[in-house]
Amino acid sequence: MRGAWVIREDASRAVLLALYLRHVLCLRGPADLPSLRGMTAASTARDDAERAALEREWMAFWAMTVEPQAHPSPVPLELVDGFDTLVALPARGAEHLRREIVPHAAAAIAFADRAHESYRHLASASPGASYRAYASAIAEHERQVGRRAHAFELNVQVLPLSQRGVWWIGALTVAVTDGLRGDVSAFDAAIHPIIAELA
Repeated sequence: MRGAWVIREDASRAVLLALYLRHVLCLRGPADLPSLRGMTAASTARDDAERAALEREWMAFWAMTVEPQAHPSPVPLELVDGFDTLVALPARGAEHLRREIVPHAAAAIAFADRAHESYRHLASASPGASYRAYASAIAEHERQVGRRAHAFELNVQVLPLSQRGVWWIGALTVAVTDGLRGDVSAFDAAIHPIIAELA
């Protein structure tokens, strides 16, 4: 039966905001994920222990943001002032991150809103193109392996990253550069290994 696979594509404001905060806080993780495109270099003086604590707290926040159902907080979450409902951090264990991000709230939300609106504009310019791109890649995979695709779920975050490519950012989530997503043939070649791994 066709339709056993589900692919959700977005440029989530929460994910964009988390990446903006990663940049302004000068954090490195996840190590293989490129920085945001067009952002000027930022630098912050911290000792090693403070940097490690902040990095650990941000990585936990990142995991909860990308795949919240797979990474529930062990303690209650609290909204962070200035971020509307976009940032909720654990009531305990995220003190460094909470303190560091509050001054960046307005700029982070403005960036996330702009980037999300840019994605929506591009997506609405070609209605149905997203589904057709994935359906085509899955059909090609089915031809190559000689069987129907297995049921699977995949979340795709289309992000303004500084390098073209596709990166796993969760168990069921990949990030793809917006420029690559807009290049039909290059995107098809890049997404095929992901489809092959899942289907």
